[in-house]
Amino acid sequence: MPVWQALRETFKDQNFELVTVGLDSLGAEGCGAFIDAAKPQHPSLIDQHHIMADLFGVINIPSSIWIDEQGMIVRPAEPAPAPAHLKEGDSNTPNIEMPTEVPQRVIDMMTEAAKFPRSKGEYHEALRDWVDKGADSEFAMDAEKVVARSRPRNKETALGHAHFELASQLEIDGKHTLAVKHFRRAHELVPDSWTFRRQAWSLEKVGDGPISRFWQGPNPENPEDWPYEGDWLKDVKSAGAENYNDEWMP
Repeated sequence: MPVWQALRETFKDQNFELVTVGLDSLGAEGCGAFIDAAKPQHPSLIDQHHIMADLFGVINIPSSIWIDEQGMIVRPAEPAPAPAHLKEGDSNTPNIEMPTEVPQRVIDMMTEAAKFPRSKGEYHEALRDWVDKGADSEFAMDAEKVVARSRPRNKETALGHAHFELASQLEIDGKHTLAVKHFRRAHELVPDSWTFRRQAWSLEKVGDGPISRFWQGPNPENPEDWPYEGDWLKDVKSAGAENYNDEWMP
């Protein structure tokens, strides 16, 4: 997203570097075009096996991790919202105007996405404070608080990540049917991971072509053709759009 390049331009002369990571089992085929369109001047990586999710506890995007000059995490994975630039009294749900030829499901998905909580700049103000003050920033956490804020890692979560990594490799190897089996198990074991679910959904194709069925979802006339219990629209409505991502906390 160009917003991250703009953020990097703001802070690049203050001993700050931004590294963006695209989580996509298809690698450059899946997200390379988005990186090219953003024209980043910072390191922009692609993580085919979602190692970021495994090592840092990323469960949704966009998320950020703050790392200081000594390589220490000073804020663990947390939502990194783009500023909404809302004025006092403005609605937090923008109007959605779509062309008439757009399928109703796509309109419904965009309508739900518009309900996601939006930051009014608190996160970026905190980031600026950290860039300016370093370890003296009130938003930089000590090791004890970083650990306390990090997501717990139990046996089921670890096993879920293993299933997801295996599914990703099977997908890379062209064994889609077998990959689905392990994606489903990963979803069961790590139910709070939207990245795991969204990745699997996006790999379902329309026929034999390259187009993803992510925006189509299950076929109402043939629901058995969709290999997952949920889909983006169904799951967001079930969870509530306001719960799609954690609210950023100082």
